[in-house]
Amino acid sequence: MSSLKIYVHPLSQPARAVMLFCRANSIQHEEKIVDLVKGAQHNEEYAKTINPLKKVPVIEHDGFFLKESVAILRYLARTFPVPDNWFPKDSVSQAKVDEYLEWQHLNVRTFGTLYFAEKYIVPRTTKQPPNEKRAANFLKHYIAVLNQVETIWLKDRPFLAGQDISIADLLAAAEMEQTVLGGYDVKENHPKLQEYLERVRGGLQPHYDDVHSMLNKIASKMKATQ
Repeated sequence: MSSLKIYVHPLSQPARAVMLFCRANSIQHEEKIVDLVKGAQHNEEYAKTINPLKKVPVIEHDGFFLKESVAILRYLARTFPVPDNWFPKDSVSQAKVDEYLEWQHLNVRTFGTLYFAEKYIVPRTTKQPPNEKRAANFLKHYIAVLNQVETIWLKDRPFLAGQDISIADLLAAAEMEQTVLGGYDVKENHPKLQEYLERVRGGLQPHYDDVHSMLNKIASKMKATQ
């Protein structure tokens, strides 16, 4: 029997995508939580034996280590018996998934992460308030790329690569959910994206809510204190 371990943390957007993929497809695996809050990714042993880049996610499959979420999701979709919609074998359909994956790095992920880091990570690591001018600039760009998701990637189709959910949607949803911790809730500001995220969530229950439970608890506590 093959052995799959995934090194993740539920506050990491790409790690949540990998967690969701494994759970939704009933892939037998062991989740190894790397406590990002306590800086476990910077431990010498983790860097030496798991990931010298000191990040999550990472998978270990029968002694084979693989880092970077896009590569991991493609590998899992090819290696395990999962429905073809996740990463289709057909070249054209697969290219549509890859098209979004290539685009998202410098767009949704970049600006969403920069905004989240400035509003959430920076104050907690430096004990200083965020630079609101920088945060506002990141948010402006983030909103612009979210508008592109609505008008280009989701134009006339329910999911990013077509009529069915794919690994592209896992990564997109994880990124869009994250910025609530920075005070920007995509679902409250973009009705079309709210509908889209509900489609993704609805097709992945109960795993979607389970994987996002820590993020949602933190967001609820933050909202209660505002």
